[in-house]
Amino acid sequence: MNDAEAGCGADAMTPDEEQDVHFVQQMASGDEQAFLMLYRRRQGPVFRFALRMSGNPLVAEEVTQDTFVALVKDASGYDPARGTVASYLFGIARNLVLRHLRQRTYVGLDEVDHAPEDPSPSVLDGLTRRADIERVRRAVASLPPAYREVVVLCELEGLAYAEAAAALACPIGTVRSRLSRARALLAAKLRGEAVGVRGIAQEQALRWTS
Repeated sequence: MNDAEAGCGADAMTPDEEQDVHFVQQMASGDEQAFLMLYRRRQGPVFRFALRMSGNPLVAEEVTQDTFVALVKDASGYDPARGTVASYLFGIARNLVLRHLRQRTYVGLDEVDHAPEDPSPSVLDGLTRRADIERVRRAVASLPPAYREVVVLCELEGLAYAEAAAALACPIGTVRSRLSRARALLAAKLRGEAVGVRGIAQEQALRWTS
């Protein structure tokens, strides 16, 4: 699990993250090559996030495209002091996915089952080797969006709590509590246990904001 909670401002960035900032700054000056370099580096994670959240490859492709279009239109709006470029992109993608989920009101599990396999390693790989991968994918896809997004960001994409909080525009404590609840729900679903009437009510009541 990724339990790092250090700040994610410019002074805490890795060399790769600093390079991302440089690309965005160059983009703001009209450098198309900088956009291409950033797109090649960050398109994959954004697509995976959108796919895991929506369960629909077509939606994921649209969200990914719209995310980078939004960045191009307002590259100067990115502030390194508020987080990494990756968390900024996840934040844009998250809002776009939310719009799709509100339109659909639910995610069809059949679409999740037929989504392309994600070849990238994740902290859930050990679990998917012990349990049937389809059960794991169904369990993640069936989580309420507010829980699903923290699992995808922190567990599957490996973001630190601070980065996830920046992407979701919520306190780190909210990320921690939602992730803890999400882990418990996943464990129960994979064991085939009911979460209980109270748990179901809490899930239904939880929204995208704290």
